Amino acid sequence: MKAAPLLFGALLTLQTLPAPAQTTAQTTTQTTTQFTVNGTVETIAPTEITLKSTAGLIARFALSPNLVVLQNKPATLADIKPNDYVASAAIRGTDHKLHSTELRIFPEALRGTGIGQRPMNDPRGQTMTNATVTGAAITDGSNTIKVTFPGGESEMVVDPGIPVIRIDTVDRSLVKPGSPVRIQGTHDNTTDTVTRITLQ
Repeated sequence: MKAAPLLFGALLTLQTLPAPAQTTAQTTTQTTTQFTVNGTVETIAPTEITLKSTAGLIARFALSPNLVVLQNKPATLADIKPNDYVASAAIRGTDHKLHSTELRIFPEALRGTGIGQRPMNDPRGQTMTNATVTGAAITDGSNTIKVTFPGGESEMVVDPGIPVIRIDTVDRSLVKPGSPVRIQGTHDNTTDTVTRITLQ
């Protein structure tokens, strides 16, 4: 099942060329890559989904039997609690502390996703931290959270006004024609398979 790569610019297109006759057997190499695509649901069935781009073009994708459907919902500083698994981009402030620019609270189904702390390749010199909260306390209006990840721990300040998003797992019946979504999945030599849909 091929997606049209020019629609969304997110998938790797593989072209198979005729090979000369061989006297020995050859093994076809299976190549798998990951993709992320944004669009609006055109149709959805038990085993496939079609998305429409902003230009009105349509591509079709297979749905994994283990599909996970997520929804982003606004949250607050007070919603950040110990043992939450979070992801946060942050910049170093004048106080030499990491200050979040956005924080997402992951559902249990995504615990461990992208775990660790690493620099981001952006002009602001941000870091990305995916980790488990070990402590959270609101002080002077800001939520200072302590997090741990394999090989280290860190502390971040989530100031008032910084977007806090809670990601919930929801029933796939909420994915309907007209829904704006982000899909993620894998692409191999023949099929684009969606493993995760996030309602926007």
